[in-house]
Parts: sequence; structure tokens; C-alpha cells
Amino acid sequence: MDRTSRPRSRRFALAAAAAAAALIVTGCSSDSGGKKAEEGTGNASAGKADTPRMKIAMITHAAPGDTFWDLVRKGAETAAAKDNVELVYSNNPDSAKQANLVQNAIDQKVDGIAVTLSKPDAMKSVVAKAEKAGIPVVGLNGGIDDWKEQGLLEYFGQDEFVAGEAFGEKLNELGSKNNICVIHEQGSVSLEARCAGVKKTFKGKTTTLNVNGTNMPSVKSTINAKLKQDTSIDYVVTLGAPFALTAVQSVDDAGSKAKVATFDLNKEMVKAVEDGDIEFAVDQQPYLQGYLSVDSLWLYKTNGNFSGGGQEPVLTGPAFVDKENVADIAKFAAKGTR
Repeated sequence: MDRTSRPRSRRFALAAAAAAAALIVTGCSSDSGGKKAEEGTGNASAGKADTPRMKIAMITHAAPGDTFWDLVRKGAETAAAKDNVELVYSNNPDSAKQANLVQNAIDQKVDGIAVTLSKPDAMKSVVAKAEKAGIPVVGLNGGIDDWKEQGLLEYFGQDEFVAGEAFGEKLNELGSKNNICVIHEQGSVSLEARCAGVKKTFKGKTTTLNVNGTNMPSVKSTINAKLKQDTSIDYVVTLGAPFALTAVQSVDDAGSKAKVATFDLNKEMVKAVEDGDIEFAVDQQPYLQGYLSVDSLWLYKTNGNFSGGGQEPVLTGPAFVDKENVADIAKFAAKGTR
């Protein structure tokens, strides 16, 4: 699909969302087990639904150590507690194994499935099986160009290409001339779209740098080597909060003058922006993605509701977080919900 031609309505919707919520930040990945959200933490519900108990499975491509997915899961657990839902969460960064997890959910005859389509082709067959079994499926976080084609009911996330375009324009405003865009999971359509968007609008030079996101020492050394090889690099663009913090170390070790900016947010990233170690971050609201995915399936099963008319995604970002507005979301980050 040609990512350079996007529907006009989607661009305007995203721009409006970013302008109205100019205080947001985001992220992408978690550990295989993940920690259950603390009871009461970030639970926005006023009570518990009296609807019949149902079981919903959430299957993501989260990788170990990526705190982004802790926020997604916490949002999902908050919605599940409110909606009288048994949430079955599982994840695997290997697309074939992720597909097997979806098949497991089908075999359990769950009432609904929320899934990420980081590598859409690998998920297409098993998603079709779920739909054939009469299980409603919604998408989140990855697969904004593929969810409708695969027959998903709804999609919750950020248009990553448009977010990348906004990122590139921000770099232009800051006077950057040469950046590297660090992809921590090769083959991920969402991550590739981010770098492609940056490259489209950025007026200087953008070089894609692939790293092994499951090996942080390797990430650090690879970025370090690139900075030493090209001393004209003035910005390191990372696609997840943990990788941004590692990039800061790489910059220091390389003796580089490059600055670091990133997609996605977590508690540590908020402090890094406050301290000036990170220039800015882009938030796609992972907590909201998890919450809406579960809540939407409950609404569909109990009242036949669905958002976007089945035609448009529900956009949760992007918005920029920098030193000027980071204090506005710090209190939420302290609770572990941003």
C-alpha cells in the first residue's frame, strides 16, 4: 500500500486530535507475562457492570522489557474490571507464535478478541478463523492499514505514518539536518511507517538504523558505532521509550552532540523530558488503547455498539510532549497510566 497517499479525512481527524490534546505521549511493547495492574490504580470506573460475565482475550506482539505494553495491559484490566470481564492477556513478538496465541483464544471460545497486527500477513489466516467462529475481533496499536481488509470490527491507535510526518516537521522546526531513525523490530509495519513518515517531511537526511530490540546492550553499541561513524548526526530518533533512554547513554559514550527524541512515553521518559535528557516524545496513549479495546468488545456484545461506523479508526494520538507541557501529564505518569 502506498503510505504517501492517506485519506484526507484521516489526516484532518488526526491533526484535530493532536491540536486538542497537545499534551500526550506513547509507546509499544511488554513482557510475556506482564504484571497485573494494581487494584484501584488508574481505575476510572464508577462501579461494576451487572451484565453477564464474559471472557475477552487480548493478544499483542509485546517483547520482553518494553514498558509500553504495561500501560496497554493496565488500561485493558481497568476496563475489564468495570465491565465484569475476565481478561486473558498473552503476547509474543514472534508473529507465528502470536498467531498461535490467537488460535488458543479461539479454542477457548472467548467472547471477543483484541489483537495487534504488527505483521498483518502473519495474522490474516487466524483472524479469519476467529471471525468464522463468530468471535468479534478488534485491532489496536498495529495494523491501521490492514484492519478493515481483515474484517476487524474496530481499530484503536495512532496513524503511525502521519505521526512520523508530524515528527519530521518538528525536527525541521528545531533546526535538525541529519538524523538516524532507530527501528527496534524489523518487519513491524508500525515502526517502519514511523520512519517513513519522518523521512517524507524531514528536509534533511534521515537514515534508518535497524537494531535488535530484545538485546539492549546491542542497541546501545549499534547506536554508539553509528554516531562515531557520522559525527554530523544531530538527532537520534527512537521508536520506544526504553530505546530513547538507551540512546542517551550511546550519545554520551560516543562523545556526540546529538539530541534524542522519541515516540512513546513511560514514567521514566516523563522525568527524562523534565530533566532535558530527551527533547520531546510523541504520545499515542497506550492505556487508552487497551481500555477502549476491551470496553468496545463489551459494548458490542451487550448493546451492539461500535465506533467509527466500521470505516474509520479511533485515533488515540499523536501529540507532542516536551519541557513546556510535560508537567501536565506527570501526575498521570506517576500513577502508571501514561
